[in-house]
Amino acid sequence: MKILVLEDNERLLNLIKSSLEKESYQVDCFTDGDEALNALENGYSCFIFDINVPHIDGISLLELLRLNHPKIPAIIISSNHDLEKIQQSYALGCDDYLKKPFYILELIQKVKKLCAIEKQFLQFDEVHKYDFQSHILYKGSQEIELTKKEILFLELFSKNLHHVATYEEIEEYVWEGDETTLINIRSVIKRLRKKIPYDSIVIVKGLGYSLNKEVKLV
Repeated sequence: MKILVLEDNERLLNLIKSSLEKESYQVDCFTDGDEALNALENGYSCFIFDINVPHIDGISLLELLRLNHPKIPAIIISSNHDLEKIQQSYALGCDDYLKKPFYILELIQKVKKLCAIEKQFLQFDEVHKYDFQSHILYKGSQEIELTKKEILFLELFSKNLHHVATYEEIEEYVWEGDETTLINIRSVIKRLRKKIPYDSIVIVKGLGYSLNKEVKLV
């Protein structure tokens, strides 16, 4: 699960990053609001915004985020204790507001609560299902081995079931920001289709890939 953190205090930023990574989250860090804005569409499962950062403040980013992603969890962290700012953050759709200084464990617990996967399985048909908790694909009682990229593909698809994962989003999430090619993307999809029902993944011409309508969360 991938998290974006915007915080211009590098010491605090590094602490948040290392603490979240110990909990097996993937963390992308930014100290500048402009840079964070350019990354908003990169397939994150949670956002952590400081308010007072260079160029675009955290509240403005939250407002922009909610235009396209009304349900992805967002936490505001700030040394600003002004009631008006707090009310504004909640009005724009933040899920929680942490006043600095705070205990890092408190932030971790809020992330765990907001990002908990309510459904355990991605069900492809009566036989094939993917277990989010163990990261195992089952064909009946048989365990089917998945590579890391195949796992990331399934988790990217399931974050917003049946949405179209664009090539850019796949590159950012599955290749973790490294540049790749359409050939590499198609190669992983081809291997994955051999392990699940072939038509579970459909191509959306010119855009990317999506799961078919029969796939569901259970």
